[in-house]
Amino acid sequence: MTDILVSGNYEDDMGNRVIAPAGLHKVYVDFKGKNNTLHIESNSGIKNTLISFPSDSGVCAVGAHGNYCGKIRIGWKCTVVVGSDVTCTTACAIYTAESTCTIIGDDCMIAAHVIIRTEDSHAIFDVESGNRLNPSRDVIIGQHVWLAEDSVILSGSRIGSGSVIGIRSVVKASIPNNCTAAGIPCKAIKRNTAWERPNIAFSDPWIRTNAREQALIEANQSWQLTDDNATHIKIGKYSYMTIKDLQTKNPNLAPAFLTE
Repeated sequence: MTDILVSGNYEDDMGNRVIAPAGLHKVYVDFKGKNNTLHIESNSGIKNTLISFPSDSGVCAVGAHGNYCGKIRIGWKCTVVVGSDVTCTTACAIYTAESTCTIIGDDCMIAAHVIIRTEDSHAIFDVESGNRLNPSRDVIIGQHVWLAEDSVILSGSRIGSGSVIGIRSVVKASIPNNCTAAGIPCKAIKRNTAWERPNIAFSDPWIRTNAREQALIEANQSWQLTDDNATHIKIGKYSYMTIKDLQTKNPNLAPAFLTE
């Protein structure tokens, strides 16, 4: 099947369906399997994106506002959720396979050339035992997370809300909330940090020195102390898909990572 331009609702005889508004800018879907669902919020700003379902029973949900762009591949029984107000500088790539999920919380900021993947594309086995060495694993990114340019988020990663992942970092671990993390492999290098969305090159005050004195602190929950022992990641409230629905479609998704 050729790519289908997403413009309103769609359903085919293989059980694939699209729930989406008309008027999206260059958003395409490619169904190769059956019983797949794409759900895009009516006021989503997604654009210039190819969403592919190479197999069966995948679910992709894109939240309100934001401007996600790039590629999303939803593998066999996989789930991808892009929260509300998620922005991209340039094309982002999300890849899933083997009944895994990628969850991106609300108000995340994705810089240029970021890659997020739950799988390594090819299986690697131990020669002696035959056991799989690189199983696919879920990726959970909390709300208000900044993924800097060229960062790569690999299978099994957990990134707590309010954190920053540095330029060209490679994440394959758990990063706590409200910290600045960087490196290969990526590790927390500064705790108890918070970041703001305005670009310092384009907004007053032209030199930022103290968030409290310059009244830069926003009245939201992103300014928190780092909790290295936290068991929950703040994702945000889904208006387009209930948490129960999401867990039903992907039973591998741990409930602890979907607290409102």
